[in-house]
Amino acid sequence: MIIFLNDGSKVEMPANASARDLACKLGVQKRALVAKINGSLADLMTELRDNDTVELLTANDPDGLSTLRHSAAHVLAAALSEIDPHAKFAIGPAVDSGFYYDVMSDRTFSTDDLNLIEEKMRSIVKMNLPFEKSSTSREEAIRYFSDRSQKYKVEIIENLNADSVGVYSVGGFVDLCRGPHVSSSGMIPHDAFKLTAVAGAYWRGSSKNDMLQRIYGIAFGSKAEMNSYCATLEEAKARDHRKLGPDLEIFHVDESAPGSIFWLQNGCVIFNLLKDYIARVIRRHGYYLVQTPQLLDRSLWETSGHWDKFRENMFVIEHDDSSMAIKPMNCPGHIICYKTGSVKSYRDLPIRMAEFGLCHRNESSGSMHGLMRLRAFTQDDGHIFCSEDQIVSETIDVCSMIKEIYATFGFDNIAVKFSDRPEKRVGSDEVWDTAEKSLREASEAAGLDCTINKGEGAFYGPKLEFVLKDCLGRDWQCGTLQVDFNLPERFGVTYTDKSGGKKVPVMLHRALVGSLERFIGILIEHYAGKFPFWLAPTQAAVITISNDNIEYATAVYNILKNHDIRSVIDTDNEKINYKIRKHSVNKIPAIIIIGQKEQESKTVSMRLLGSSDTKSVTLEEMIEMFESMSVTH
Repeated sequence: MIIFLNDGSKVEMPANASARDLACKLGVQKRALVAKINGSLADLMTELRDNDTVELLTANDPDGLSTLRHSAAHVLAAALSEIDPHAKFAIGPAVDSGFYYDVMSDRTFSTDDLNLIEEKMRSIVKMNLPFEKSSTSREEAIRYFSDRSQKYKVEIIENLNADSVGVYSVGGFVDLCRGPHVSSSGMIPHDAFKLTAVAGAYWRGSSKNDMLQRIYGIAFGSKAEMNSYCATLEEAKARDHRKLGPDLEIFHVDESAPGSIFWLQNGCVIFNLLKDYIARVIRRHGYYLVQTPQLLDRSLWETSGHWDKFRENMFVIEHDDSSMAIKPMNCPGHIICYKTGSVKSYRDLPIRMAEFGLCHRNESSGSMHGLMRLRAFTQDDGHIFCSEDQIVSETIDVCSMIKEIYATFGFDNIAVKFSDRPEKRVGSDEVWDTAEKSLREASEAAGLDCTINKGEGAFYGPKLEFVLKDCLGRDWQCGTLQVDFNLPERFGVTYTDKSGGKKVPVMLHRALVGSLERFIGILIEHYAGKFPFWLAPTQAAVITISNDNIEYATAVYNILKNHDIRSVIDTDNEKINYKIRKHSVNKIPAIIIIGQKEQESKTVSMRLLGSSDTKSVTLEEMIEMFESMSVTH
């Protein structure tokens, strides 16, 4: 039979040959982990058919590496079953950089147990046990797992709409799984995986269900790749905003307000500078700012569809026999702003309004994470009311703003995802067809190279997700743009067209950085707390060598204040090296040293953060330098 490779070449193979046989013929059997046959992933033991198109994937391919990690999760479960034969297993997927397995056990695992579990895993890997796939009837699978008291597997099967299910065995461990997997445990490099943490996790993510133990691990195609990742992980720990934020007096998280942030003095400076910068950008692009109420009546959320589709994420207040909700988003309020005042004409479009709106969402306590996931956050929200023929130009404009803002902070590597209709949505399929077609055309016109994010659109429309990459190579989804044909119609929003008739505008929802809190968290980690001069809470520290220099240092400090340079003065009776170290630890960009020499020559000695060089400059040169550093954004 003839097999086509993904590069278009042909290979002749005997009848009944498997993907593994093909790998052997091509000499890649030691590297091939999984096959993609006619576009679908499959085990290497899968039998090929005449004219199949086959791609053999290795750990260098995303799907190959994901399969390796998935198989490592099964090896983890097999090891746990040896340690606790009565353990009950839930799920064990591959995730970014690794894998995990959720398990119920009478034994409470801790980080001290990870080495023991790892050794059990390595033993299974070295035995090179085959991953054997079989298919069984739904009823037989339920019976099999029930007999072994695997209630989570039984629940999964009972919720499947299938007559048969797949199971994999590795050694004596049998697991419910669709696959695919590597052909044997020995395909997992014994020195390229590591267990990293133990945490609690509710079954199916609900606090109403059992609390399970989740054991996390990482896995890579080689030891070198794992070591590189671990080094990055250590650097990420050093940059963790949850440590740097309090240390640098930027923000505080308190148990009295779970999911909310106390912005401290330095944090308020950063927050307002960021907000003011974005406000300047959007004003240049024709937006005006509005401010909408926090509490809105239930009827508004019913009209928008949030009450039906988003209710579990909203904080609801019962008052005077009525229900009100604290807004989880700003769009219904902006529709009211649009409908207020004079009748809108086609000549008024596009109407671009924006708000730095404080939103509240009922996130579970287990999902909250510093500034990155909150219950109360400020969204840099914007809504554009436009005609259908303006979608392309407005999309191009939004993309331009996002690229400009990200570049300001040093984010030049941006990926874009196209998220289409979710299962839970409002509006007809015809409306969604139109919205997706419009956004796809606009994306192409904007020159975006989008990857498809299946089923992840908003409940009212498809969206673009803008993903930036930080200095550690981590992806952060920040900006979004959604095309919405549904909400304007549900609210009866109209404008007068050229013929004098009423027409429903299209509503574009856009966020440039998303949550300001989350973006600041990203910036803290990206800069490791060393903010660029214009964004630094304190830009300069004036420090004295001796008490004889206090008067001149005070004069320099006043000059800085008069030029709006955020500065502090340190005249404490401490050694100069101690002062330099103290202000460097606080990440102040510039240290101005004043001694007898500077006082007599009316100059200053300047040291910039991260440099051991000290430069003597005049007062005029100092101000010129700071003013140029302040306007780089």
